[in-house]
Amino acid sequence: MRNPINRRDFLKTSAALVAMAGVQSMVGAQEKTQEYYELRIYKTADATKMKRMHRYLENALIPALGRMGIDRIGAFTNMDNHEDYSIYLLIPFPTLAAFAAVNTMLQADKTYLNASKDYFAASKDDPVFSRIQSKFYKAFQGMPVIEMPQQTRGKKPRLFELRIYESHTEEKAALKVDMFNSGEIQVMRDTGLAPVFYGEALIGDDVPNLTYMLSAADRDAHKEHWRKFSAHPEWQRMKAMPKYKDTVSKITKIFLKPTDYSQI
Repeated sequence: MRNPINRRDFLKTSAALVAMAGVQSMVGAQEKTQEYYELRIYKTADATKMKRMHRYLENALIPALGRMGIDRIGAFTNMDNHEDYSIYLLIPFPTLAAFAAVNTMLQADKTYLNASKDYFAASKDDPVFSRIQSKFYKAFQGMPVIEMPQQTRGKKPRLFELRIYESHTEEKAALKVDMFNSGEIQVMRDTGLAPVFYGEALIGDDVPNLTYMLSAADRDAHKEHWRKFSAHPEWQRMKAMPKYKDTVSKITKIFLKPTDYSQI
């Protein structure tokens, strides 16, 4: 005699399967439209807990996202601050619907739940992380999808610079996005700065802002790329345009290195 199907489990699994099918079809259909990005910063207290977080991300979360058709996931740590036990996770989504479906799909993924047992077993008094900061972006029209660095494709050493440009009004923030779309992105490509993504902040700290990531083989190469960018005649022309004056009020720079399991 068959075991009766639990109605709640049936509805949960059915909804997840429908959502997963939708996400997978959207990944193909929306390949060249503007992506959305979630930047998660997992804050851990020490090296031991950071190691546990790495295990969860590498063995549970990232494989589960892959089963949903989500790829090009970046996982990074701080290059310069060795007392920062944070892990930066960059997750691209083809649509807002794909982002909204993730949690339901994770809870219906038995392989994920099994791989997460140790992570979820953490007690209230001894959590793996102190907090997870989440920032959400929409890709720029001038670079609608992630561009993979040459070093990633060749599995070579590489570094990344994460830059956050804050603006003092929403209008100035929009103008800075326009400046990138109107030529600054291409100048960065032409001078070897090798951008990975550009995102207009929709949700997160310190809005209005935009955030982008650059890549290089090493710090010396990166400095040389910036030197070429600063001297480029098109950049010199654009930065002198009155419409782009005072578009950025604060710049934050963070140098990151990829983890062994990073897909970027």
